[in-house]
Amino acid sequence: MVDSIKDLLPIVLVVVFFQFFILQQPMENIGELLIGVGFVIVGLTFFIYGLELGLFPIGESMAYALAKKGSAFWLLAFAFALGFGTTVAEPALIAVAKEASEVAASAGVIATSQEAKDSYATGLRLTVALSVGVALIIGVLRIILGWPIHYLIIGGYVIIVIMTNFAPPEIIGIAYDSGGVTTSSITVPLVTALGIGLASSIKGRNPMIDGFGLIAFASLTPMIFVMAYGMIIS
Repeated sequence: MVDSIKDLLPIVLVVVFFQFFILQQPMENIGELLIGVGFVIVGLTFFIYGLELGLFPIGESMAYALAKKGSAFWLLAFAFALGFGTTVAEPALIAVAKEASEVAASAGVIATSQEAKDSYATGLRLTVALSVGVALIIGVLRIILGWPIHYLIIGGYVIIVIMTNFAPPEIIGIAYDSGGVTTSSITVPLVTALGIGLASSIKGRNPMIDGFGLIAFASLTPMIFVMAYGMIIS
């Protein structure tokens, strides 16, 4: 809880500074704000504790066990399922997809019916989830085969720059934001644990050098997939 307070303190100080010294206005509902901050501290404490207690060990142990089993197919299947499952349930992605469907309907990109908006939002979520699953397959293959990560990252961004010139303008911002929502509270811990566990179990791989980098792929591929999704539905 002390660590949670330290993590939250800079945000509180920024808000207080701008409220009293820049806006120079009293803060309304101070009691409710303090209660809210208290709940955030408690929630953050339990969240971090839960990651350390459950998610990190599960991701590392399963990656280690599958690597020792010697089955590349099941290791890649686990990586895809992990990426797809954690992303499709990501609260940040759900929020972005819902907001994108509302804006798309108001801009005339899709029909204004609730069914059309739900279909658009679901399509976005599945596209991003599929892209993260593919990203983890590429990332796991990189760890196994020892591919240099910088070549893959540079190549991915070259593809993004090229696709940006051809994708519908209304999908570009959504595509770029979709790369950020995948690096949130559910996806990051499990993906990080997968990379570290896998790198630790393969002889000749360094967990510090080879275990990280999967998050970069998880942020990169959604931009490509969502722009392709926009090209198809347009």
